[in-house]
Amino acid sequence: MAAVPQSPSDKLLQPEVLASLSTMELIARAAVNGFLMGLHRSPFFGFSQEFAEYRQYTEGDDPRFIDWNVYSRTNRTYIKRFLGETNSHLMVLLDASASMAFASKGRLSKFRYGQILAASLAYLAAHQHDAVGALIFSDEVREFRAPSGRSGQLHAVLHLIDQAKPERSTDLATPFSKFRDHVRRRGMVAVISDFYCDPQTMMDAVRPLAFQGQDVILFHVLDPQELDPTFDESTLLEDMETGQCVEVSPQDMQELYPQRVQAHIQSMREAAAKSGADYVLLNTAESLDVPLRNYFLFRQKRR
Repeated sequence: MAAVPQSPSDKLLQPEVLASLSTMELIARAAVNGFLMGLHRSPFFGFSQEFAEYRQYTEGDDPRFIDWNVYSRTNRTYIKRFLGETNSHLMVLLDASASMAFASKGRLSKFRYGQILAASLAYLAAHQHDAVGALIFSDEVREFRAPSGRSGQLHAVLHLIDQAKPERSTDLATPFSKFRDHVRRRGMVAVISDFYCDPQTMMDAVRPLAFQGQDVILFHVLDPQELDPTFDESTLLEDMETGQCVEVSPQDMQELYPQRVQAHIQSMREAAAKSGADYVLLNTAESLDVPLRNYFLFRQKRR
């Protein structure tokens, strides 16, 4: 049977293609435009830029959506609302710990994939008229920008994501506590991480967000070699965060490792469910269509 040719939007959403673009804004725009092209052909297409109604302008709204014709007639400032607008916000929490720097041969690192996903989610959220913000973390909060719909906010968030570097260890407690202290308004939270942590630790960090009224989606990013390793001889593996080394045999990697990694993934999935969060497992070899579609459906469920 002949292979089905990829559409232009399918090719555009390949992570290696996106990473070849020159700036994070171009990457995010290309990813979202490619996703929307595919969405228009899909039965899941559910939101529209069709005008729906007006609402009064409030501080923090994007002035680009002010209807100046209405203002000239009434001397009052109104915003055009569109179908699909929730007047909500998206906070992207990106793990920038050292383990995220891992990449198998020919693949993007988990961190670069995470950066592209984070930027694309922010761009898509802004496209849907949601306020956006970002938090970069490892064992502490490295960068933080509260969600806003103001002009220039998207550019600032993309710059913050682009400038981050993977280093140090992972500690979910401190950054998630910072988030709860500074973002109290209910909205959506996308956490992008390889989640090299105990599932109970993740659950303890995420559950208070759900109690706060946040809708949380966890993107668990792993490299193909982490999901399905191929070693033909004994190999010395080094922990990128602690520097500890362990020698493993091909037999261990073929028999014990798959069981353990699948057990960890299942534990993370169950912990997410108990925390009231959605869980999405991602392979860095996958198209960006997978996480963007999951986020889109996640957002639609919560409208």
